[in-house]
Amino acid sequence: MSSDLPVSHLDRERKGQGRRLRILLLNQCFYPDHVSSAQHLTDLAEGLAEAGHEVVAVASSRGYDNPEKRFPVRETWKGVEIRRIWTPGLGKKARWRRLVDFATFWINATLILLRLRRFDVTVCLTSPPLISSLGQVMASLKGGAVVPWVMDLNPDEAVAAGWLKQGGLAEQVMSTLQKWSFGRAARIVALDRFMAERLRAKSVRADAIHVDAPWSHDDAVRWDVAGREAFRAEHGLTGKFVVMYSGNHSPCHPLDTVLEAAKELAGHATLHFLFVGGGSEHGKVRAFAENQGLKNITCLPYQPKERLSSSLSSADLHLVVMGTPFVGMVHPCKVYNILALGLPFLGIGPEECHLTDLAARLPDRRYARIGRHGDVKGLVEVLREAAATGPLPPSEESRALAAEFSQSRLRPRLIDVIAAAGQGHAA
Repeated sequence: MSSDLPVSHLDRERKGQGRRLRILLLNQCFYPDHVSSAQHLTDLAEGLAEAGHEVVAVASSRGYDNPEKRFPVRETWKGVEIRRIWTPGLGKKARWRRLVDFATFWINATLILLRLRRFDVTVCLTSPPLISSLGQVMASLKGGAVVPWVMDLNPDEAVAAGWLKQGGLAEQVMSTLQKWSFGRAARIVALDRFMAERLRAKSVRADAIHVDAPWSHDDAVRWDVAGREAFRAEHGLTGKFVVMYSGNHSPCHPLDTVLEAAKELAGHATLHFLFVGGGSEHGKVRAFAENQGLKNITCLPYQPKERLSSSLSSADLHLVVMGTPFVGMVHPCKVYNILALGLPFLGIGPEECHLTDLAARLPDRRYARIGRHGDVKGLVEVLREAAATGPLPPSEESRALAAEFSQSRLRPRLIDVIAAAGQGHAA
């Protein structure tokens, strides 16, 4: 975690020391999509616009998890100009479908960016993979700084997931593009110390790396007793001890051990597993429950942001999963909303990862349990113990830890990084 606490760029603007910058945000997902990267980039866009900058976002015109959902091709939202890109919306059922959607996004994004005038700084996320390379190409042609915000690290993630062959042609090309774009970046935002270590191992300059986690949605998430009870009643969970996994269901967060534990606990009187969100593995969870005839598993789609408090508050124990090969490639950002609510979480992952770093900082282990992939018996014991303990009141220690990852603390720091990168390239 970055330890410096700079004066916010908004404060500098008020003092007349900053300059109004033209800033591009480039990512497949943006407002009003509900996936994590869309929400965080939307938060950032709003903060940049409030700081007085001219902000343009280029994103897909289709919903990330529901391609049938369409957004306007152009609109202005809270002072942010949004340009949306047509893609065929083939979905995620096969890799070739994703590849075609990604390639179409790249081509159409290139056509849009060529028509737009230069930007002082371009902030690139990581969907589609290596989109920061396109940002660098445009910056090379027109000028300006590039700041990749590394939500996931590719092609590393694709190799770890078995989607790409290590040393194959595709991996070599992607690695070359990654090295080129990262090497030319003004700053790179890593999400934790493990990702920073991976970047340094790729010869990224240490002074170019800024380490800060994605913030909690403390503007939208609060402990909601009435919402908790209403949500539980709506979904038949009244009187249950609810174990919730909420967010993106992907191979990076393998749920096999959890599902086997749910199968073992099918006869438990009160334990119930609730999977909320989307992603390529969400359907597999539903299929597992149906094939095994499990009545203790419920699957729900992503909940809109206005219902996030009631949804998250309805859990008695939250699951946060980190796949062992993916440490430093992805980040368990869902944990910050859980901490902000003060609710207990069960982290499932390797011995050394960001989850164990956080758990070690909470004195009451009931609020930060840890399990291991493959240890179904151990996980069943932990879950039985949690259910026997019953629902716990929100923890002030958890909330104090969450304050370090709040939007009010982390968003101004990121705005400072972006503004500093852009000041040296302002037209």
